[in-house]
Amino acid sequence: MAWKKTKFATSLIVTQMTLTLLMIFFVKYDEEADASIPRHSFTKAFVGADPDDNSIEKFYPMFQDVNVMIFVGFGFLMTFLRQHGFSATGYTLLSSALAVQSAILIRGAFSRVDNTGYILLDIKGILGGLFSSATVLISFGAILGKISPLQLIAMTVIEVIVASANEYLGTAIFKASDVGGSVFIHSFGAYFGLAVAFVLYRKDTKMSTKEESTKTSDTFAMIGTLFLWMYWPSFNAIPVYGDARHRAVINTYMALSGSCVATFAISSLTDQNSKFRMVHIQNATLAGGVAMGATADMMTHPYGALIIGLGAGTISTLGYRYLQPALLRIHLHDTCGVNNLHGMPGILGGIVAAIVAATADETQYNANLYE
Repeated sequence: MAWKKTKFATSLIVTQMTLTLLMIFFVKYDEEADASIPRHSFTKAFVGADPDDNSIEKFYPMFQDVNVMIFVGFGFLMTFLRQHGFSATGYTLLSSALAVQSAILIRGAFSRVDNTGYILLDIKGILGGLFSSATVLISFGAILGKISPLQLIAMTVIEVIVASANEYLGTAIFKASDVGGSVFIHSFGAYFGLAVAFVLYRKDTKMSTKEESTKTSDTFAMIGTLFLWMYWPSFNAIPVYGDARHRAVINTYMALSGSCVATFAISSLTDQNSKFRMVHIQNATLAGGVAMGATADMMTHPYGALIIGLGAGTISTLGYRYLQPALLRIHLHDTCGVNNLHGMPGILGGIVAAIVAATADETQYNANLYE
């Protein structure tokens, strides 16, 4: 009986102690954050480091945008269920904190180890952790209300390991381009979550009265939508620099605009009374940002980004209207509809990226084509 009462706290403490020990033995500051580096002791005039050249100056504004997306955007987006608002926001905070720590170790082991065997940590390492936490939160959306805190801890650590390995295989080995994570974050998170949902399926799930929203809970969920919508360009643009970052912001904003318009149109067309459904407005309006992720930094042109957004918004809305109820017949209960917002738009983004990459030439990119 005592174990049942303390198993969550005990497991969480053991997990945190393990992560802490690994940090002690394998993680240290990157050179840009290390005060022991001699050039940090001198000013620029005396051939020291220029503070303006430190990566924190280039990344921190957009880093905070991504931070808000993870903890406020995703958290509040899932508060639409009237009885699971605390779970949505509280578990988002817990799982993200664990995911960031786990990802610093796992992602760092793949790509940020120096010649002494240490993982070098800088702002980009923490940013990678936030991307991993986004993957976990997408999966969490499929099982909200059906998973215990203990199960969430296990899923978080396991998924970070698998997702990091999958991303390394795709981007480092196969050289796939997915700057905003259409495939490696959104689609992976969606279908990992659906796999967990299939395992956790219960016959009484579809009959649950807890799967209801109120005007208040829907309004809180819209807060999450608005934060995500505003900051999504930063999510897609922060991994790149210069003209590519500028292009990523433009493309993502155009795609979001397209998905927003498409969602309102399709939602009205598919309703018997020509009304809008809040579940569509809360989610499918964001599908353009998901689909644009893989090609955000590419020369899709503004009209191309707009078309991608229109297609993503349409697919997502139709998915919520027709596909999600059908999935219940094969025991796939998707609480937040992550297949519609992240899964299918992510696949669309991956297909578009393959086409755009295959048709790229020097006329569009000059020497950047070979970078």
